[in-house]
Amino acid sequence: MSNPEFSNPIVKWVDYRLPIFSMMHHELHEYPTPKNLNYFWNFGSLAGIVLGIMIVSGIVLAMSYTAHIDYAFDSVERIMRDVNFGWLIRYIHMNGASFFFIVVYIHMFRGLYYGSYKAPREILWILGVVIMLLMMATAFMGYVLPWGQMSFWGATVITNLFSALPIIGEYIVTWLWGGFGVDNATLNRFFSLHYLLPFAIAGVVILHLAALHQHGSNNPLGIDIKKKGDMIPFHPYYTIKDLFGLGVFLTIFVAVIAYAPNYMGHPDNYIPANPLVTPSHIVPEWYFLPFYAILRAVPDKLLGVLAMFAAIAVLFVLPWLDRSPIRSAKFRPVYFIFFWVFLANCVLLGYCGAMPADEPWVTISRLATAYYFLHFIVILPVLSLYERPVDLPLSISGGSPDDDAPAAQAAE
Repeated sequence: MSNPEFSNPIVKWVDYRLPIFSMMHHELHEYPTPKNLNYFWNFGSLAGIVLGIMIVSGIVLAMSYTAHIDYAFDSVERIMRDVNFGWLIRYIHMNGASFFFIVVYIHMFRGLYYGSYKAPREILWILGVVIMLLMMATAFMGYVLPWGQMSFWGATVITNLFSALPIIGEYIVTWLWGGFGVDNATLNRFFSLHYLLPFAIAGVVILHLAALHQHGSNNPLGIDIKKKGDMIPFHPYYTIKDLFGLGVFLTIFVAVIAYAPNYMGHPDNYIPANPLVTPSHIVPEWYFLPFYAILRAVPDKLLGVLAMFAAIAVLFVLPWLDRSPIRSAKFRPVYFIFFWVFLANCVLLGYCGAMPADEPWVTISRLATAYYFLHFIVILPVLSLYERPVDLPLSISGGSPDDDAPAAQAAE
């Protein structure tokens, strides 16, 4: 990489003493990128932009929020009714959480389809799973802050799950509550952590980007770059592509905020928290529903908690469960089928999590939970041994003799 020459004297003066502009030039402008990336690669940058939106909107909301059980609900109502554009900032933040998970889930399923977790990108994948865990913790604590009925009872149910752990369970619950019940100390702790964790997420995102730039992006063909013609600079080619994707995303985001801002929320959370009245059906936010279904599918409380956490923990060891040398599902015909079955199974788990804990949903949840773990623990290792993949192209630019057209044209 060449050292850039900046024409602006101030930029040149600063860069000579603190080479931040050179770093940005190398990492964002000159950064060599496979030339066949499709629009599914937009979701990584979208996730970073949504994180920025969530941090800025959260800071603004915190200026008018009161973290006290007697005033939290009223302070949120005041934000919605009396603070200038407070309703807009709150709807951006509230729906931004859902869109953040939509973007990240698509980003992760893209990684599963194209094998972006395989060597040498194992650390990149693990850091992505860490980001998802931090997002879940942040979202859960943020959902408690309005102090509505679903906020209070959701906090009560979820924090009580830790009591199932032997020996240390009760101590963990007491520590989370800050006392002997979900009360003012709990709300203060959750507000403090909800404010802090997004900055922790931003720190892990920086590590995630560093790991990405160490070995470069994966590509839809899942093959290593073998010649210089397979790469193009990130700017302007992918900055323009990312901006187009951002425009589409913001169009949908603004439409939801303007016309259906409460569609992904729960109406019970517009009722002030009442410890004496239990909602008829306690459900978490939609992005937790698959894991909630796994929790309810196991009749034993401890085993249910362990299964729920294992559903995330198994993602950490995924690079070592799938030992196939072929990355992309485009060249793994059997894995291609199982991937879509797995995706449908996750959607089914989410739907079961939204349903009451009655038949037939309990039985369906148990079958879907069994298949979830079967996919990772049995199917992927077996496919690694016995699946016969399709011949890979020679490079991104030129396909194998069996291809009718260059691989780059096929990817586009």
